[in-house]
Amino acid sequence: MKNIIKNIFLVMAISLASCESLVEDINLNPNNIAVDEVEATSFLTGVLLANSSAQCGHTNRIAGLWSGQLVGYTSLYSNIYGYNISTAETDGSWSRVYIAIIPNARHIQAAAPNDALLQGITKTVEALAVSAAANIHGDVPYSQVNSEVEDPAFESQVAVLNAALSLLDEAIADLSGASSRSLSEDIYFNGDADKWKAAANTVKARIHMWMRDYPAAYAAAQQGISSTSGSMQHIPRGDAAVNDGDKNLFYEPIAGSRAGDIGSRDSYLLGLLESRANDKTDETARLGYYTIQESTASANLGFANQFEPQDIVAFQENHLILAEAGARSVSFERGLQHLNEYRAFMNDGGDVNDNFQDMAHVYMPYEAADFEAGGIENTGESAERALLKEIVEERYVSGFGTFMPFDDARRLRKSDPDLVVPFPLNTSAASAYPERFPYSDDELNTNGNAPSNDPGIFTKTEVNQ
Repeated sequence: MKNIIKNIFLVMAISLASCESLVEDINLNPNNIAVDEVEATSFLTGVLLANSSAQCGHTNRIAGLWSGQLVGYTSLYSNIYGYNISTAETDGSWSRVYIAIIPNARHIQAAAPNDALLQGITKTVEALAVSAAANIHGDVPYSQVNSEVEDPAFESQVAVLNAALSLLDEAIADLSGASSRSLSEDIYFNGDADKWKAAANTVKARIHMWMRDYPAAYAAAQQGISSTSGSMQHIPRGDAAVNDGDKNLFYEPIAGSRAGDIGSRDSYLLGLLESRANDKTDETARLGYYTIQESTASANLGFANQFEPQDIVAFQENHLILAEAGARSVSFERGLQHLNEYRAFMNDGGDVNDNFQDMAHVYMPYEAADFEAGGIENTGESAERALLKEIVEERYVSGFGTFMPFDDARRLRKSDPDLVVPFPLNTSAASAYPERFPYSDDELNTNGNAPSNDPGIFTKTEVNQ
């Protein structure tokens, strides 16, 4: 990674009020605009769009392939599904984090030091981006990024995650003192400080879950996103008549050159949904919503519809953190309470769009007896483990389209193998599940402090060793 200061050229519309203005300053170059002359907010939309792409794009689909959620049928995605992946596959997400998000977020912070709202927003996004990079890769550069250091050092995964937690604490403090204001450049929350503060707390809770600090995760989630209106989402706004552009980032490859290459048909996830029915549960609607028509993009009415929003940091994740972390760090009763609150949300159709509301969906509340020996949710373990197993399975299902199933599988394989959702290996040639994503090929080739060779996808990261 070469930290290069680049010239920024902006195209500006200039209103000419009189004939004199046509020749005034004629020898000045209107395109030679210094970065510090541009409003700080002008950089914000680009930062957030890059974040959407990094969180919901190609690497997100790979995580689905490696966690039983998706199937790669042909071509590139078939190879990745079989655990054959090149370092070039993460060039895009890496550049979005290290070129589009962090430098521009820090520019906004430097340009608007007294704007608590912009400080809180950009610190939240920076922490989200770098923690996601550390989560999927392991050791990554951070403290020397966007500095005078030409080749930033790779730092331990735990050090980077702790730095992200500290930055989130700063963001939350900023947002606690900020006033909301209409901010069109903020494509997530339009300048709503309270929503950004809740999202920052959910990101904190997520990181604590990765690190297995369940009391801290529970405490952060209690201040996190409390309704779907507060979810951070990629919301497609493109033209329906144009195939490319701003669309659902799963729809785009199916509508383009990857039609037929990747989908959910025959996935472990859909098979699990078909078998989850009991006296209190009917998953018919969610099964339909998650089914992807991999060959005909326009046929998708659910998750892969061209204008279906995609979760980045969402109510669903936050509430299921409350359920698992509450069951682990508070009590069985607290975990069951939060699980039933979530089931009530789903019983109201909260986890599918309008196209599937009329399909059967039943999520009646569970009772403690359902997790005792002989209960409908107990397969021979203690009531506490049976409850945790159900919560983890719900996280696996509700996390479709996010990194959560991939993250949970790695986290639990280390500490709670009895709770891991038992999706199979994708190929008989493999003897282990992928544990990390390869480093960017561009980074390996340009950063003198990068590893000489990528450690490989089966090498466990620090938090999961």
